[in-house]
Amino acid sequence: MSLTRREFAGKSAITGAGVALTGSVGALATAPNALAATDVDSTGNTEAEPAHAGHHGVGYGPLIADPDGILALPAGFTYKIITCSGKTTLESGEFTPSHHDGTAAFDGSRGTTFLVNNHELAGARAQWPHPVPLTEGLVYDPAAAGGCTVVEVRRDGEVAEWVGIAGTAANCAGGSTPWGTWLTCEETEDKAGSHGFTKDHGYVFEVDPEDRRANRDPKPVKALGRYAHEAVVVDPRRGHLYLTEDAAGPSGLLYRWTPPEGFRHGRGALRTLADDAGVLQAFRCFDSGGRFVDDLSRARKTGTVYGVDWVDVPDRDARTVSVRRQFTDGQVTRARKLEGMWWGDGGAYVVSSYARAESLVQHDGQVWFYDPRRRTLTLKVLLGVHPDPADASADGSFDGPGNITVSPYGGLVIAEDGEGVQHLFGATGSGRAYPIARNELNIGTEDAPEYGEFTGVTFSPDGRTLFTSIQTPGIMLAITGPWKRQRRG
Repeated sequence: MSLTRREFAGKSAITGAGVALTGSVGALATAPNALAATDVDSTGNTEAEPAHAGHHGVGYGPLIADPDGILALPAGFTYKIITCSGKTTLESGEFTPSHHDGTAAFDGSRGTTFLVNNHELAGARAQWPHPVPLTEGLVYDPAAAGGCTVVEVRRDGEVAEWVGIAGTAANCAGGSTPWGTWLTCEETEDKAGSHGFTKDHGYVFEVDPEDRRANRDPKPVKALGRYAHEAVVVDPRRGHLYLTEDAAGPSGLLYRWTPPEGFRHGRGALRTLADDAGVLQAFRCFDSGGRFVDDLSRARKTGTVYGVDWVDVPDRDARTVSVRRQFTDGQVTRARKLEGMWWGDGGAYVVSSYARAESLVQHDGQVWFYDPRRRTLTLKVLLGVHPDPADASADGSFDGPGNITVSPYGGLVIAEDGEGVQHLFGATGSGRAYPIARNELNIGTEDAPEYGEFTGVTFSPDGRTLFTSIQTPGIMLAITGPWKRQRRG
């Protein structure tokens, strides 16, 4: 049942709280209990104090340059390279594929940790020096370069890696399931015939980190639609799946898939679905006055709350027209760079990485919280336009959130996918941001430095290790150190 505008207007007193990032001042808020010293808008007008000023005990202190030029970390923290494209090898003897992206960690037997790691390799297979190997029985389309590898980190520190799925394209983010598998998402709309592909792409596939036999003969979950998928989360109570779309011209949508009556989730169950099973819908937002909201970038203040309706997708397989183009501008709400998601606190956290000249109001990042019970979307994090993202000295300044995860030590950990210098940074429940790591691997030149984005941020099941990757050229890292419960600031 949809939430009517009148019902929402009556509930408009339900608001969130947060704090924005404006200019070079870093301050973030996490749902649902974040607090702010003041309300801040995305134009840069604020009286809030800098997030890093005078808040002792938040974070782990300044980042220390790495003599090896890979990862700057706070004192007491160390990192270990788990996999590295073109250097480490799979069990088959082939090199680790490149362009690491979305990742999740799973608890294995005998103290092992399994990580399923996406490899965002788009276009023709021949253009990539280190594509995902075409392991027999695990290939969807032999012309495509992307896929997933499964990395096993053993208790003694030894690492093994093998292919989970191959022959997919642009495997970007995805999401873990409550039943212990990984949903990998293709961020593309390429059809058979383009780039030499033999099959259509733009689907979600399920990968089992432990049961290799379950990954044989890969089958797309077509019920979830064909579009430029980014991330997915599962509502463990209601069975809905929520999915983001990272696309432009026009901007992408947030989707909800409702399973058919009688369907029961579980390992491999999604593979059994008919292509048109369940209902796929796109979101439509309206404000407390009942006015339609055409773009999420219009929200200028943290705490903004929108009601949400869901509109049926006419042709989820996009046979002739891209899904997002099947709607008129007055039918659905759009957002630029809908990226990472995480299920927590009874709802879905959703990232809009940035909105620039192509959007109605510019910003350098939003994090929203969708409450399925109230059918509301609340702006929890707002990053104003960064004045100088190339400033390497600004370890308290961040832009372009991408992947996110909930920290066992409180708040969020966010992977930066912005311009210039790239960070992993944390955010406490009261909105205080702090740096965790800085990418020092310059893949550009001394005069024009360039740094790959952080991806695949996820904690080990025991919370002792933070795994993350540097997408280009493709390095997975394990960070350990004196983790502590973060004060609210």
